[in-house]
Amino acid sequence: MIVAAAADRNKEPILRVLRQYVSPTRPQVDALEVASGSGQHVVHFAQALPNVAWQPSEVDAKCMQSIAAFTRALRLPNVKPPIFLDSSQSWETWGLRPSSLDLIVNINMIHISDVCCTEGLFKGAGKLLKPSAVMITYGPYAVNGCISPGSNVDFDYSLRQRNPAWGLRDTYFLQQLAEVNGMPLERMVDMPANNKCLVFRKQ
Repeated sequence: MIVAAAADRNKEPILRVLRQYVSPTRPQVDALEVASGSGQHVVHFAQALPNVAWQPSEVDAKCMQSIAAFTRALRLPNVKPPIFLDSSQSWETWGLRPSSLDLIVNINMIHISDVCCTEGLFKGAGKLLKPSAVMITYGPYAVNGCISPGSNVDFDYSLRQRNPAWGLRDTYFLQQLAEVNGMPLERMVDMPANNKCLVFRKQ
């Protein structure tokens, strides 16, 4: 199993946001996590929200193994086996039915992937979410052309040094992308360590 320190730090603050959008009395909520990483988030959420059926996904084979190992170790019946999902590819390749999801979660992917992955994520969410369902993304963002504080400026620079296609995306750009796909930005939540949760709701 892969253990990421950042995931252990942020899983509970993100869960607090998720709780505001997941009714505990609803019989079953169908959720997709795009880019599940080690699997630490999805198993934490699954334990706390037993009425949510989670579909983790990844492009990295080692991460998929880690997700499966966490799920087995914790014996979680509400986490499905991870699927291979490349968000830069058309949503039709994801193996999911249109308008079938109540929730999509995407954590710390947008700034460490090519912009085509973000574009694909929003296009896919626009097709796969049920009306009034939400997508919640988490990570560091630029806001209206401004990156702050200085630590995020430094982080953005280091990302672009590693890969010029990476870097903090602007919330204005994401808002435009969301609106084109029929799921405008509803809320921006300040999170610890200069991150944010963005909540987009399907019309």
